[in-house]
Amino acid sequence: MIAFKNSFRELLRYPSAIVGLLVIFILLGVAVYALVTIPYSEAIRLWRGGEDVWYQNPKYASPEWFNFFTSKKEPLSFLANTADGSMTKTVTSSTADISTVEMTYSFDYTYDDYPQEIILYFSPKFNEKLPFVSIAWYTPDGRKIRIADIAVDRKSSYRFSQDQKLQKSLRNEDVMQALFVDPHAENPTVVKGQYKLVISGTTFEKDSDLDVQFVFHGKVYGLAGTDKYRRDILLPLLYGTPIALAFGLLAALGTSVLTMIIAAIGTWYAGWVDELIQRITEINLVLPFLAILIMVGTFYSRSIWLMLGVTILLSIFSGQIKTYRAIFLQSKEASYIEAARAYGASDRRIIFSYLIPRMIPLLIPALVSSIPSFVFLEASLAVLGLGDPVLPTWGKVIDDAITDGAIYRGLYYWPLEPAALLMLTGLGFAMLGFALDRVFNPRLRDI
Repeated sequence: MIAFKNSFRELLRYPSAIVGLLVIFILLGVAVYALVTIPYSEAIRLWRGGEDVWYQNPKYASPEWFNFFTSKKEPLSFLANTADGSMTKTVTSSTADISTVEMTYSFDYTYDDYPQEIILYFSPKFNEKLPFVSIAWYTPDGRKIRIADIAVDRKSSYRFSQDQKLQKSLRNEDVMQALFVDPHAENPTVVKGQYKLVISGTTFEKDSDLDVQFVFHGKVYGLAGTDKYRRDILLPLLYGTPIALAFGLLAALGTSVLTMIIAAIGTWYAGWVDELIQRITEINLVLPFLAILIMVGTFYSRSIWLMLGVTILLSIFSGQIKTYRAIFLQSKEASYIEAARAYGASDRRIIFSYLIPRMIPLLIPALVSSIPSFVFLEASLAVLGLGDPVLPTWGKVIDDAITDGAIYRGLYYWPLEPAALLMLTGLGFAMLGFALDRVFNPRLRDI
């Protein structure tokens, strides 16, 4: 315990270690937050849900913080609903069967561009006679635009931009532009101010009712933006953190510990055991590591846990075995090993209690430094189309961005956000590993 405190105190002398620890603690905090707030089943449901789950979000929307760095302010996305009281609803009964339902919503519009889409989702309650609604749009400059007069069926929706009758009445195929731009201005610009949506509905049966959800698809959304399927990219950025850290840590830990144990066993027993281990290592060194992973993912399964197992299996017999073997050959002849033999210590006790513990100072820096390589490996497999199809990961986000041509569309936020997290992870572990190497290897302290 005292040795650990001294090592930790020595570690904190290096600024790179402090920065590395800070980055790692932030990543661990994000991972814990994601696991606590988003259960595994819910994360999978959201990631694989598609537009039926994310219908409230716009497509290809940039993050909201983009507005802080541009002179042209893009509209934010929002929604209002009569069911939760965020949208005003007034019911007036004319007769025993006929009622009038008026639903209104006003909002201030201070942006320099018009939105992607406006959608109304109706939730009527009736037996046989369908309710009827009239939709009107009021602009800040006093114009009233009659949108539509339609009968409302169960779970029906109305999309402003897809109504061809509205396009003809506005004399503009771009309905969103016509609703937010003054058509009489010499240089058409977005009219800023308070807009108002008024929906006047009529029900024709006793106990009938009508609710509506007003969904406004702007051009920016959330902290991370959205993708082709309207999914909030913040989900895979958050949930990809524990997946990436777990994959990297388990792969690094499994590989480092097993490699050291195998090298120690081979060195101690020598003879045919050592020869077999060395021959397996030499064969494994010439095997195409990535090609084997691609074959497994293509012809068998893309499960992240299978890929983790194959990665550990192929990484155990690496060149590190020969490094450990050279050190173990020196330790094998040390006086404390001779003393252990003299009092009758078993081979197992000598290997696990005397040989391997002496290698821990070399194991820790190597283990920490190797974590980013496995994190990048998991992301690389996903970019190659071999990532786990179920899990929301950083690599999957980059793969989707490349597939959908995010760079050509100018949607740089899409691939750069997970790429930045990958680089941050690599930087944090690399800086900590470098400092640990200096602490446990005194020869490097003056470098």
